[in-house]
Amino acid sequence: MAATSHPLATLAAVDILRSGGNCVDAAIAAVALQSVMEPQMTGIGGDCFALLALDGREPVAINGSGPAPAALTAHALRDAGLTQIPPDSAHAVTVPGAIDTWCALVSKYGRFDMERILAPAIAAARDGFCVTPRVAYDWNKSRDRISHHAPCRTAFLPDGKAPLEGERFRQPALAETLQRIAMEGRDAFYAGDIAEEMVGVLRQAGGLHTLEDFESFSSFETEPITAPYKGYELMECPPNGQGLAALLIARILDGFAFSEMSEADRIHVLAEACKIGYAMRDAVICDPRSHPVDVEAILCDNTIARLRKQIDMGRATPAKPWEGPTHKDTVYLSVVDADGNAISLINSIFDSFGSGIYAPESGVLFQNRGSGFSLQEGHPNEVEGGKLPFHTIIPAMLMKHGKPVLSFGVMGGQYQAAGQAHFLSQLIDIGLDPQMANEAPRSFCFDGTLKLETTISEDVRADLDSRGHKTAWADEPIGGCQAIWIDRERGLLLGASDHRKDGIALGV
Repeated sequence: MAATSHPLATLAAVDILRSGGNCVDAAIAAVALQSVMEPQMTGIGGDCFALLALDGREPVAINGSGPAPAALTAHALRDAGLTQIPPDSAHAVTVPGAIDTWCALVSKYGRFDMERILAPAIAAARDGFCVTPRVAYDWNKSRDRISHHAPCRTAFLPDGKAPLEGERFRQPALAETLQRIAMEGRDAFYAGDIAEEMVGVLRQAGGLHTLEDFESFSSFETEPITAPYKGYELMECPPNGQGLAALLIARILDGFAFSEMSEADRIHVLAEACKIGYAMRDAVICDPRSHPVDVEAILCDNTIARLRKQIDMGRATPAKPWEGPTHKDTVYLSVVDADGNAISLINSIFDSFGSGIYAPESGVLFQNRGSGFSLQEGHPNEVEGGKLPFHTIIPAMLMKHGKPVLSFGVMGGQYQAAGQAHFLSQLIDIGLDPQMANEAPRSFCFDGTLKLETTISEDVRADLDSRGHKTAWADEPIGGCQAIWIDRERGLLLGASDHRKDGIALGV
């Protein structure tokens, strides 16, 4: 089974599975196709994280996030008068980690070669694809980001307009680059003429990137981090991602009987837990090589008990304002193969259309993940050359007796940690199936406002207002989730794909 946010990406994954490929082959085929068909959300100029659980082996976390260029310093940016890294500047562009990650996963764990895996993406970029409804909506909303860099404007706003729903769009330069990667591997991207063009474009835009920054990059494997939730173990990638925040929120919620609570009570508790989890996240999560994070101390019983006591059921606590960028645009997918192997994978270019800086000859649109760095002196996430930035993108798995029972993730930037907790509570506590849990009304407390989807009742909103929450109706759908439940007793896979996106879950 495969679940992605684009129907053709799901179909590409299923085709790979039917042809004898495993979950890794299928996931990379799907995400590569999404990198063509959802350019506002993801691409080969972005980063990638994954959790991989192969039958009979210990699960692994794969970190495919790229560092800041070696020559970049916070001191120089502060001297230039900056208090934040502008999201549309070359300083926001970290080394893209996705391609190295894809190639490493396929080389170590896949069955097929990259030429076969990337074939659907190459064909879509070369021959064109029809723009789906949600992609068309996002594309049109992002015209300002696309417009500031002339090559990007030319590529993604033909005739000065965003493509309409159903229009065919081609990316021939990207097709050539994907073909080179399929034939030559990761070095086709990180060395040679493609890398030279990327570095040249970034330096022309004011960046400090070098060929050495690209050539020396390598994704790496780490041990996942876990925390208990209602008899299961929630598994996440360790920092520099916000998976630790998801675990902290889940641990706090683990002490509440959600099944016996009203909808207003559940939303209130989730909001209060998120305030605690996100405050911790913003204070400590960074590149662990520069500032190690004591995961055990944060998630220990004494800490969690103290934090739970801070939640007053009748009163909302003041929220700490967010001072960083809004981490928004991502694709998440899940694949489980016939042997019971599971992969939870997420790929992102950060903002919609990333930095808006585009290398026209290679068709690479650069992420702006570096805008997640801090310029506050002494902050753990303070920008430094060669350092990995704080990341919001977090694939997840739920484990039982050492085996995955749920491979899932929630897109939506800042919402991801809160979204995972909400999905689990609907699934485990309320007892909904994966699709119903996916479709349940969502709320998100962030930056001082508790946003509510309009499928939540006026009475619930009034109740939350009476507790001191500053509520507002969400002006667009909150997040996007894909999930596959592995029912080992019955030998079934139950897939879910968020109706807030264009995707679908399919099994064979």
